Amino acid sequence: MAYISLVFLDVILPILILLGVGVILQKKFEFRLRPIANLVTYCFLPAAVFLNIYEADIDFELLGQLALYLVLFITAMMVVGEVLARALGLRGGERTALKNSVSLMNSGNYGLPVSHLVFSANPVGVSVQIIVLVVQNLLTFTYGLYNLRSNAKSVVELFRELLRLPIIYALAAAFILQAIDVELPSFISVPVEQLAGGFAALALLLLGMQLAQIEIRSFHRVIAWSALGRLVIGPAVALVIIFMLGIEGVIAQSLFIASAFPTSRNTATLALEYDVEPELHAQVVLYSTILSSITVTFVIYLSMQLF
Repeated sequence: MAYISLVFLDVILPILILLGVGVILQKKFEFRLRPIANLVTYCFLPAAVFLNIYEADIDFELLGQLALYLVLFITAMMVVGEVLARALGLRGGERTALKNSVSLMNSGNYGLPVSHLVFSANPVGVSVQIIVLVVQNLLTFTYGLYNLRSNAKSVVELFRELLRLPIIYALAAAFILQAIDVELPSFISVPVEQLAGGFAALALLLLGMQLAQIEIRSFHRVIAWSALGRLVIGPAVALVIIFMLGIEGVIAQSLFIASAFPTSRNTATLALEYDVEPELHAQVVLYSTILSSITVTFVIYLSMQLF
């Protein structure tokens, strides 16, 4: 119990404080969030992704095992979302909200800062989380968009959406430069390091600002089932797959923790853009983020005990 309290104080509480500061700032100043979100997506996040992969000591033989895990985990969570939606008899936007909320995790604004705190002494853990982040972004703009408007975008249009994501190019550049062992000159490495250093705080402030705009109304049953699927069933599925594949050590810890992150904020953003139950999507994100302070604390503790 004492260790769980320590995990909460050292990892989760700092994140909640930054989220709270973001909520307060948004309530007071009513910032336009689109420019800030673009700044995070197109500047700070790519720098953080590039630097962490570039500086990590990655065993490339483990990437195949990691890829297999992600395929199995993502497929399993899609099945969980589909089964829950059918069991509840959901239709239309409610069905979409449940399926996307179970499958799509907030690996960026929430997950990466958590990983930085948990694995501050072991950058491999952060690198694993970055790969999960990239895969989740790819999933959001393929599976997530398909659920929202399956007839609105062609395969070519979805591919164009993916090519607009700067983290893909940052990840590729980092892998290439690390593989050929190129040392960055200081006039490039210094600004990249400064941008990467500012990502975690700005990302959490932005998430808090976004949560401040969500109105809490009637509690829909989808919220409860999506929280169960994302925060409880997700880590349970991940644990089974990790043991099944024989993954151990820091990589197992990072994957297990990553499976417990709350629903992606992008689900609410895209739902608003396509007008598919935007209020329900937003409330799912809000409740999932709040409840994750409890579940993520427990998963972090459990990961340190098991691996």
